[in-house]
Amino acid sequence: MRRYVSELVPALLSLGAPIDVIALGGSDGSPPAGVRRVSEPWHPPTNLGWAAVGLPRAARRAAVDLIHAPAYTAPLHSAVPVVLTIHDVSYERHPEWYPYRRDWLRRAFYRQSARAAAHILTDSEFSRGEIAAAYDIGHDRITVAPLGAAADFDEGSAPLSLPAGVVAPYLLHVGDLHERRNLQVVVKGLMAARRRLETPAPSLVLAGVDRGVGDRLVAEAAARGAPDTIVRLGAVSESALRSLYHGAAALVYPSRYEGFGLPLVEAMASGTPVLAARAASIPEVVGESALLLDPDDSKGWEESIVRVMTDSVLRARLRTDGLARAAMFTWDRTARITLDVYQRVAQG
Repeated sequence: MRRYVSELVPALLSLGAPIDVIALGGSDGSPPAGVRRVSEPWHPPTNLGWAAVGLPRAARRAAVDLIHAPAYTAPLHSAVPVVLTIHDVSYERHPEWYPYRRDWLRRAFYRQSARAAAHILTDSEFSRGEIAAAYDIGHDRITVAPLGAAADFDEGSAPLSLPAGVVAPYLLHVGDLHERRNLQVVVKGLMAARRRLETPAPSLVLAGVDRGVGDRLVAEAAARGAPDTIVRLGAVSESALRSLYHGAAALVYPSRYEGFGLPLVEAMASGTPVLAARAASIPEVVGESALLLDPDDSKGWEESIVRVMTDSVLRARLRTDGLARAAMFTWDRTARITLDVYQRVAQG
């Protein structure tokens, strides 16, 4: 979501349209050039308190014509129209993945935010259908604005300086380590593939915050005699992420549910082969430019890992096809679609 805002705002401003962008509240760093910030008024110190009290107050102070809420929650009552971005509704469609004590409250808040918004933006046709089904909202109130890959992920744009503990060859996963990401299927497939590959056999590098599954993945590898196969980095810097993409033998993305899957586009833009689950929005994003696999077939993941590590012709094809596919996803296109929604909503 941070990437979404940091890429979308400059892209909107670069269109040259007569639009003023104002950041309502927040205190992390300076806003992009051309954006002014309105200070955050008092509000109860929760997300709900911000949406119910602080954000409407900030919007009145700034005298805005429209509010764009970029991540799931929005003012439940607003004097001006609200455009809400919902990236996915995994929490609503699969609450079993979110066993938090107050998850029901979050889901209710998200649901009411969606229903109160004048219009919804989302990242894929898959998510458009999911949002419509989850919240009983007509498709005409939901517009798809696919995300893009930043220019600095382009092949050859980043010097290769890998984080400590990362040694080639390796497979890479980018994103929080969460139940829905289904990483155990890759661990099982990789451990079997390593027995068939010449040394040095690949490791699995995980770049993202651990949401409670990392220890199980290491235990799975340890049970097969190779605990050091799993390299957990946690959150990484943008420069480290670029290097990780460029140095990886492949991105592995076995997720069961994604509203878009930005790492897919970033990896393809980096010239990195992609192995991904045939699930949710993933086929929509990668087209025929990746190896798509059953998310439950560990044998299939084993075979694909062996292929991508040993077949130079396959790697070259995935690289070429991926670069061409990634070129279709630009933040300029995202901004143009978003601006069109702003204009339609503002005109009533």
